[in-house]
Amino acid sequence: MNISEVAKQTGLTNKTIRFYESKGMISEPQRGENGYRRYSQKQVNELLMIKRSRLVGFSLDESRELLALSRDPDRKSADVKEKAEQKLAEIDHQIEELLAMKQSLQSLISQCPGNNQPGCPIIDALTKGETVET
Repeated sequence: MNISEVAKQTGLTNKTIRFYESKGMISEPQRGENGYRRYSQKQVNELLMIKRSRLVGFSLDESRELLALSRDPDRKSADVKEKAEQKLAEIDHQIEELLAMKQSLQSLISQCPGNNQPGCPIIDALTKGETVET
């Protein structure tokens, strides 16, 4: 199948498919006599795995590692689970950081009168480098 068909099946753009191919993420598609790439179901499945792993938060390199594990008949599910648990811990940490940022911003907003006067505690705090305790 051609790249447009693969894009339709995977929901990825042609550019993204070529990017993953250029990074060596998917197995090399065959070339037709005209030089165009001919993708098989194998590449479609690889692209779908990359897409899905990215959707749950794995980086490009982590997705590459998961794809390599998927190709390894001697893999241990414990290795895959460990990678997923590490990613979950990382996401939990990011959520904590975002919640702290949210709380700080809410505090700044609550201090600002939001009127027509030039004085603004938000600008003051950001300009002076003050931090808002969370």
